[in-house]
This record gives sequence, C-alpha cells and structure tokens, in this order.
Amino acid sequence: MKMTLNEFDKPYVNTYKLIAGVDEAGRGALAGPVVAASVILKSEIEGINDSKKLSPKKRELLFEKIVRNSVFSIGIATPEEIDVYNILNATRMAIRRAVTELKHKPKYLLIDGKNLLMEEFHGECVIEGDAKSASIAAASILAKVYRDRLMMNLDMLYPEYCYASNKGYGTEKHLEAIKKYKPTIWHRLTFQPVRNCLSKKSTEEWLKIGAVSKRRLFRCGYL
Repeated sequence: MKMTLNEFDKPYVNTYKLIAGVDEAGRGALAGPVVAASVILKSEIEGINDSKKLSPKKRELLFEKIVRNSVFSIGIATPEEIDVYNILNATRMAIRRAVTELKHKPKYLLIDGKNLLMEEFHGECVIEGDAKSASIAAASILAKVYRDRLMMNLDMLYPEYCYASNKGYGTEKHLEAIKKYKPTIWHRLTFQPVRNCLSKKSTEEWLKIGAVSKRRLFRCGYL
C-alpha cells in the first residue's frame, strides 16, 4: 500500500519535532523570479498534493488553508540574480531566504529535488518530494501560487508576453513574443532563447538608466 504524504513526514516529526518542507517554483521559466517556500505544518491539511497535479482553483483554495495552518516564509531570487549567479545558485539563494525568515527555526528540512541542501542547514533532499511529503507539497503550493500571482501582475505591465497564461515559461506564443518585441529586464537574459533575441541597443539603454547592472550584462556577453 502506498504511503500517504502525511505518513512520509511522521518519522521526521517524531525524531526532530519541528520540520519544514521546502520547494521552489519557476526554475525552468524564461522570465520572472524563482520563488521558494518553506512550510512548517501545524496540522494535517486534507487535499494537499504536488502543486503540478492540482487545478489552479484547487491550488488557490489550498494556499489559503496552508497559510492559516502553518508557519511559512517565501524567498525570492530575481532575474538579475539568476543571470549573475546562475539558476542553481539563485535557487539556493531563494531557499536560504525562505528558511532563514521562518518565525520558528526547524530542526530538519525536507527539500524537493537534489543538490539544494546547503551546509548551514540540517536536512535532506527528496527526489519528487512534492509527491511524497505533505510538508514539501504544501511548500510547492505556496511557491507556485505566490509566483503565479507575481506573473499575473507582470502581465498587466507587459500584456504582449502573455505572462498570465504562460507564467514566464517558454511556450510557443511566449517565444514568438520575445522575438517580436525583444526581451525585457524581467526575462532571464542568460537563457539561450532570450539571449538570442537581445540587442546591443536595448542593453545600452538599460545600462544608461540603471535598469541592469554591468555584471549582469557581462554574464550575457554584452560587456
């Protein structure tokens, strides 16, 4: 019989008492930040699952339940940080921010994925953890919903990129928009589909008004 998500967490809770699930959203997108969430559940929440397996409406409902029944924190790494430090290190930055800002300090972390546990933390990475652990699944929902809301706000500023529907990911329409309208500072300029559409004129204008750093443009090969 398959272990439930809450059953997966129980041995860790019994051993460490205070555990936090950690997950990120947006790592593979072409635009927008990478968002990490850390969650200490106060009680079991019915319906929690991997955020990718839930409808947007269900995620929103669970988001509110998790917020009410947990201690949680959100960490963000910006597109600038992603370009300067690379996506793996930027993801670690977002996770570090999410964990260190928790009101209560967990004794053990369960982090979705691999290669994301930093030496200052005690815990482990769990492959496909958002489908195994209730704490990680809760974190995946918070990170996903929080980031989706950010991208929908960006859509109001840049409707031509259809962020409300693609959330910054490389859909066909998004790629066409990048080619037609060129990248914005919210795009990840070091990611190949975006870098291919950069123009020297745009980068010079951004630098002139202080919209991007020299270090970021250097990483893109424009300085």
